[in-house]
Amino acid sequence: MQPTVVGLFTGLLLGIALIVGDFSDGNDGVVLKGSDKTLEDIKGQRVNLVELSVSHYLLARALESVGMSERDVQVVNTSDADMVAIYGSDDVTAVTTWNPLLNEILGHPDSTKVFDSAKIPGEIMDLLVINSETLASNPDLGKALVGAWYEIMSTMSDEGATGTAARTAMGEASGTDLAGYEAQLDATRMFYTPQSALALVQSDELLDTMQKVAEFSFEHGLLGEGAPDAGFIGIAGPKGVYGNKGNIKLRFDTTYMQMAADGEL
Repeated sequence: MQPTVVGLFTGLLLGIALIVGDFSDGNDGVVLKGSDKTLEDIKGQRVNLVELSVSHYLLARALESVGMSERDVQVVNTSDADMVAIYGSDDVTAVTTWNPLLNEILGHPDSTKVFDSAKIPGEIMDLLVINSETLASNPDLGKALVGAWYEIMSTMSDEGATGTAARTAMGEASGTDLAGYEAQLDATRMFYTPQSALALVQSDELLDTMQKVAEFSFEHGLLGEGAPDAGFIGIAGPKGVYGNKGNIKLRFDTTYMQMAADGEL
């Protein structure tokens, strides 16, 4: 299951984004029943999705792109385990979900993907986040996690039998097969090397993305009753801080990824 958006900002005194693994580049999408549909056709419909997840965020961004908001639809909270099954019912006409569920749903006749995460590149990221106090007390844990991650990335990206075996096992573990898993990889911007991850973290776009996530979280009450605005929390990256510098909840720290890039782990 995909993480909830709120997971970035709660449950940690201060979270360190130790690894940026990838971002969704088409693996999450909005689907309408019927052929030749457009995103504008979603107005007035019930949209089944996992509430407060990245699917909910994707829907909000999709609606924003055509001058609409969640007031123009009705969000129906639906478990990801039920998403494919309920799509077969006549009263479900719109869903927002992720792969492999997305591809299964698109396999139904007269289904149209009207928006996907490729239209908001870099916004739906997979992160490994660790409590800052835990990392400070155990820096070798940071080295071990990052080192192990890039060993796995090297194996996954291998074009020979070793890589095929690894991707097959990962596909089966995620409820699909090799072909299904590789289809997901095709719609994911994987950062197989620390250098590629560092390029995103050190980009000017990172804090713009975090601002969008914080604004979504604030609008849905995820920052707590006392939060007066989205900037109530702070998110720090190499290019500065979005929001409250005195209340940082997430920090993108390039230390360990840079060590991996430099061969120092």
